[in-house]
Parts: sequence; C-alpha cells; structure tokens
Amino acid sequence: MRGPFSAFLFLALLLWMASATAQTPGAPAGDIKLNPLAAASGHGISNATLLDRPEVRVLRVDVEPGGVRNVHTHDDVKFHLFIPVSGKFDVEVEPDAPVQLSAWQPRSITGGTRHGFTNVGATTGTIVEVFVKK
Repeated sequence: MRGPFSAFLFLALLLWMASATAQTPGAPAGDIKLNPLAAASGHGISNATLLDRPEVRVLRVDVEPGGVRNVHTHDDVKFHLFIPVSGKFDVEVEPDAPVQLSAWQPRSITGGTRHGFTNVGATTGTIVEVFVKK
C-alpha cells in the first residue's frame, strides 16, 4: 500500500508545483530556463527540465500557437505521462487516431510508442511530462 500511496503523493505534489510555475503561459519563467527545441524535432516549442533523477525525469514544455512536436519515441522510459496544464492540443499516439486534449486531461504513453502533438489553441500552452525511466 505504501508504494501506490507514495506515488500518488509524489504526483499530486508534482502537479501542484507545475500548476504554480505554469499559471501564466508565455510569461517569464522566473528561475526556470526554457530552451528551444532543435528545429528537426519540431517548431514553436521550448522546454525545461524540472527534475532529473535516475528513476524519473520531469519537463515543463511551452508550445506556441501552431507549435508542433514531430512524431518521436522515448526508448529510455517505461512510460510517460503527458499532462496539459493549459492550452489545447491535438495529440497523436500511434496506432490510435489523434485526440484533442485540454488542460488537465492527461495521457499515459508506453515507452517506445510513436507520438507527437500540435498546439491548436490561440495562446501558448504548457505541458508537464513525467518520464518513468527503465
């Protein structure tokens, strides 16, 4: 029982922290340094590592209106949680048809699965991605 409760508590704290840092998408990120993604990976996307430990990595991802993250995989993780904090996204997770996700509509993605996303909203959107490493 301790394991699931600890995981829930960790995720709840993480989401609270992400909410606090992402309440004004597109605003200066304070001490968080957002780094633009390489052009080959997409466009209109910046991210910052919020936590990187041997077992888990957490990213904040800001996506400009019309920003696209090309289809890609994460082969170094068991799964990852894709959690929009603000904005509206078309999310493609192969082999499923694309779905539209808004704030606080999470998606769990198995490691190695091809996926990508597009900000279809009129404002910068923010995503928190939690990667559980192998």
